[in-house]
Amino acid sequence: MTLPITRPPSPGGARLLLASVLVVATCGLVYELLSATMTSYLLGDSITQFSLVIGVYLSAMGLGSWLSKGIERDLYDRFVVVQLVVAVVGGTSALALFFGYAHLASVRPLLFAILAIVGTMVGLEIPILIRILKDGDELKDLVARVLAFDYLGALLASLLFPLALLPTLGLVRTGFLFGGFNAVVAAACAIAFRDRLRRPRALVVASLTIAAALALGLAVGGRLERIAEEELFDAPLVRSEKSAYQRLSITRDGDDVRLYIDGNLQFSSLDEHRYHEALVHPALGEASPRRVLVLGGGDGLALREILKHPEVASIDLVDLDPLMTDLFTRDPLLRELNGGSLADPRVKVHNADAMTWLEGHLRGGGAAYDAILIDLPDPNNFSLGKLYSGPFYRLVGRALAPGGSGVVQSTSPLLSPRAFWCVVATLEAAGLHPRPYHTHVPTFGDWGFVLLSHDERPTPSRLADVELRYLDEATLASLFIFPRDQQPADVEPNRLGDQLLVHYYEEDLRALNQSRRRVH
Repeated sequence: MTLPITRPPSPGGARLLLASVLVVATCGLVYELLSATMTSYLLGDSITQFSLVIGVYLSAMGLGSWLSKGIERDLYDRFVVVQLVVAVVGGTSALALFFGYAHLASVRPLLFAILAIVGTMVGLEIPILIRILKDGDELKDLVARVLAFDYLGALLASLLFPLALLPTLGLVRTGFLFGGFNAVVAAACAIAFRDRLRRPRALVVASLTIAAALALGLAVGGRLERIAEEELFDAPLVRSEKSAYQRLSITRDGDDVRLYIDGNLQFSSLDEHRYHEALVHPALGEASPRRVLVLGGGDGLALREILKHPEVASIDLVDLDPLMTDLFTRDPLLRELNGGSLADPRVKVHNADAMTWLEGHLRGGGAAYDAILIDLPDPNNFSLGKLYSGPFYRLVGRALAPGGSGVVQSTSPLLSPRAFWCVVATLEAAGLHPRPYHTHVPTFGDWGFVLLSHDERPTPSRLADVELRYLDEATLASLFIFPRDQQPADVEPNRLGDQLLVHYYEEDLRALNQSRRRVH
């Protein structure tokens, strides 16, 4: 029997199809956000990853829309099949990228394949729906309604993803959930329009089977995500938590406990004391502080070193992510590493953006600090780059008391030389008299810091009388000596308007990776 090319749905069927537009539009944007977020976690440089994902995805949607002109028959069948393809590929995309990153030489071909398939299928959806519905309404009214539902779905996805889905379900389970929604749409349409389908039983069975498989994936998604994440690390994963801002992974191999943020190593318990002693004690030995401000450092390890100074009366710690500070307050293993510093009565934790908090503190007439320690992640994106900019450092200068001292962790002067010297140049431009120094941390290599103050000062030569594992006064003096191959680079200060530091950092890492590839 030959079915008609087009047969308008009943009013109830038309309402089902319009509701489907809302669901599939939400799902389509969620898959785009999943892919961009996952590649940002795995590859860093969120601006580049989001730009690539959006560009490839929209291009694929355009291809799908163009290809839809060749679809003239079996429109209901094609719509259900499109939903099933999107359900399977989009629903498993986050898990596939996790495993792909662990086992493939490059995850980008897999990423682009997923975007091409999902984008093309999503591009087919709206034209097919419009053709199904067009005989029942005026074209202008139909297009207006379909696009209104489509854009409303995009709004829902953009609100739900960062505020609810990512913090509660994570990437893998969010993928399974929305793949399930696509499969449910396919099943509902296959059942409602079975008299218009060529293969109604096969499509209904396929839809229900895929929906059930994705529901099972949702149920065990946390376990699958953990297995996939364990593939990324050399040591067993003992804890993995996610927030709206980042993913925190803790591994342990004997005495070696490591923290990774979005897959990037933050510290190893075997040598983090070298980093944190070098960060804290040169600055505090100069300041003899009572009031201290720490920007970043939510793991409490810098706090542990600060609290060794008995003159310290109060510390404000500002860290964006409450998950970080909560995890390092309540987890016994992590609390042991920081000596319970986050629970010390002298410490007050503020979960806020450092720049916003500092502006509010100054606007409210808050007291100045004797020492300010800036222990933020490397400037690998523009959100972090603003916290290494001239305007931010001028705020720091206003919050620093006369005679006070501060320090900025400043990436590696060996591996990211232009980024390191850009931090120095930016502090100089902000009038904060920088004094760069560096130390060797085995898990990171050569790592850099910059002291800052309102006035010019000689190189520190004395440490406070506190218990230290690494630093002594001879080592302290050596920190401020740079060899001939690590002299200042010719760079510009980092401004909010151009974020040169982020570009320097990316270029340094690219050059480093190319050098390593040539060696191998």
